Amino acid sequence: MENIAFGEGNSVQIIDQTRLPNETVCLRLTTPEEMYRAIHQLQVRGAPAIGIFAAYALSVLANQIQEEDFSPFYRRLQELGEYLDSARPTAANLHGMVTRMLDTAWVHREEPLAAVRSALREEARAIHREDMDMCRRISEFGLSLLKDGDGVLTHCNAGPLATSRYGTGQGPFYLAKEQGINLHVYCDETRPLLQGARLTSYELQKAGVPCTLICDNMASLVMKQGKVQACMVGCDRVALNGDAANKIGTSGVAILANYYGIPFYVLGPSTTIDFSCPTGDDIQIEERDPSEIREMFYEKPVALPQVECFNPAFDVTDHQLITAIVTERGICRPPYRESFQRMFPEYFGGKDK
Repeated sequence: MENIAFGEGNSVQIIDQTRLPNETVCLRLTTPEEMYRAIHQLQVRGAPAIGIFAAYALSVLANQIQEEDFSPFYRRLQELGEYLDSARPTAANLHGMVTRMLDTAWVHREEPLAAVRSALREEARAIHREDMDMCRRISEFGLSLLKDGDGVLTHCNAGPLATSRYGTGQGPFYLAKEQGINLHVYCDETRPLLQGARLTSYELQKAGVPCTLICDNMASLVMKQGKVQACMVGCDRVALNGDAANKIGTSGVAILANYYGIPFYVLGPSTTIDFSCPTGDDIQIEERDPSEIREMFYEKPVALPQVECFNPAFDVTDHQLITAIVTERGICRPPYRESFQRMFPEYFGGKDK
């Protein structure tokens, strides 16, 4: 079952990730408000998946715009794109894929609107296919950094649910399973939304990948005990200097890995690299509803309602703590700006590889 697809009628179909692992519920979304809510409430989540979803959503919404001339049609499409883009500020893919869809509409501005709508639908599918291909290549490069028998710790969820296929930070684990390479994955539960417990361990268990679920504050112990030979995580936005924003708690894992001399790898497609963002200090960090800490996933609140809570969704791992950044084109190593420039010259005024 695809986690994102065009649904019956004029809709986008997704798996509601907030209901996993106990229920598998598919949603058919048709309105801008439903689509915004799906992103904001994490029914669809993971930087690549959000970007794919936004592309599908804009294609569906383009079919609902009643304007008959391109200029008012495009203005409305821009408004809808900005609305979806505002749902979550940190992940680079959301803004990038919204921009790509708007650019596609603009390229076809001289054509009938039926052709524009058709082009948007095909572009959304192309974005999805490209992510599948990127995830496969990221997984291959990532697996080259591991060896048979390794224990690998991961944080949050960077598997198929967060992308399209294989995943980024989890992709090497599924590829290892296919190739008969034995790995054991330690999954941080990833508070407060428990993506590691609810999603990562769920996906790995279903795929037959050996895994052990641990609380976030157990990572140091399993590292000290020698059970972890590498850490692999996904990313939501990477700055030009290699600072990487990922789910809250990731930077703590990197600090622990650095202390114990364990390599720490960040895996993500080039769409998560923000070539216009100099450092991690320039990445906007989303802050979410404090009730997620006090109440979500608990039968009863675990803190008094008047207790103040701070709930940032992401933190930024300093580039000095990152051993390598794995992309679909290869493995980038420090210094990251120079490595990015060699691997992605088109973003620096050079020729595309």
